Amino acid sequence: MKRFLLIFTIFAALFAYGNDLNDARRRVWNEYKASLPEILPAPMPLDSACGGSWVIPDSLEADAVMDFFFGIKGQAERYPLFIYLHGSGPRDYEWATGLKLASIFDDAPSAYFIPRIPREGEYFRWYQKGKQWAWERLLRAALASDFIDPSRIYLIGISEGGYGSQRLASFYADYLAGAGPMAGGEPLKNAPPENLANTPFSLRTGADDAGFYRNLLTSYTAAALDSLAAADSAGRYALHLVELIPGAGHSIDYRPTPLWLSQFSRNSSPRHLTWEDFEMDGRRRDSFGNLKIISRPEEAEGQRTRYDLNIHDNEISLTVNTVTYTCTERDPHWGIELKFQKEMHPARGGKVKIYLDEQMVDLSRPVRLTVNGQEQFNGLLTPSESTLRESATDFGDPTRLFPAALTTK
Repeated sequence: MKRFLLIFTIFAALFAYGNDLNDARRRVWNEYKASLPEILPAPMPLDSACGGSWVIPDSLEADAVMDFFFGIKGQAERYPLFIYLHGSGPRDYEWATGLKLASIFDDAPSAYFIPRIPREGEYFRWYQKGKQWAWERLLRAALASDFIDPSRIYLIGISEGGYGSQRLASFYADYLAGAGPMAGGEPLKNAPPENLANTPFSLRTGADDAGFYRNLLTSYTAAALDSLAAADSAGRYALHLVELIPGAGHSIDYRPTPLWLSQFSRNSSPRHLTWEDFEMDGRRRDSFGNLKIISRPEEAEGQRTRYDLNIHDNEISLTVNTVTYTCTERDPHWGIELKFQKEMHPARGGKVKIYLDEQMVDLSRPVRLTVNGQEQFNGLLTPSESTLRESATDFGDPTRLFPAALTTK
């Protein structure tokens, strides 16, 4: 009888909290938004796009200023946002070309953020730490804006921008409704395809584009995503379009990519998530999806950690493995690692916070958590406004305001 009364009392409290949950989310989000600086210009038509610039901290990249165009096409209450990364030619020419391409893409209504790489040369890339600072600044600003649709942010790029957008797509997949590198192709160690679960992905490269093995690496990406899709009954990898375009070299038709991506919206509360926690330019993220790293497991040099989260009927299963890469194919001229074999073993140590919401679990019922097959929690969760605030700070995302959380042991 006492157990029944306890469950009834908690259920009643959860019901009352559920009625107030949207109000609490709005309150928390508005407070978070008020703490952010206004860094995006007011939307203006793309053909008269306003510019702006961000100074990257010297500690990340010296003497680096990211100039950008920002503008809209068509009319909408909230616009899907396309982030376009240009190629490695003379940066002013490439930047202007990006603006022209954005103007002809058939994706209106849409908004475009078109940056110019801060410094040009063979050692400056879109994925480096200084640019990561800019991307995270942009993502939080766009998600907090009143005119960008937070569920429709896309990343595209051409040539060097294709390499960058493929790496960044795996690194920031949880923020994206889709990604579309073009005329690129990265070794998959640099852009683990497993992270693209729930994220539509397009990669289009000319079949004859052999420079830096772009066509070969594109074929490896296609094979990897096809294999992941075939093995995944949840359909998380089904939405990918990787093509080698017959008869084409490095120059291809770029118009299909944004049109294909624009049909998709982001799923912010997936019940199945994979995250290979990899470093990019020596830096790693401390959160992904609904996971927040408290401490990392033990890792030998060169190892990574992979998290596989599955939620079904209030049963939460988290599998944590260390990942070791072995190169199986190497370019004979420059030593570029082209293909790899992965080996995984159960991780030791580490803690991660798992954020949860009412789309993932029924908060009125007990939740069971297992980590690598061992039960770590079985009981009712207590939603709280403090957890909403923590998730707002961790993700800066109005679609990921989580009222409950569990921390692994």
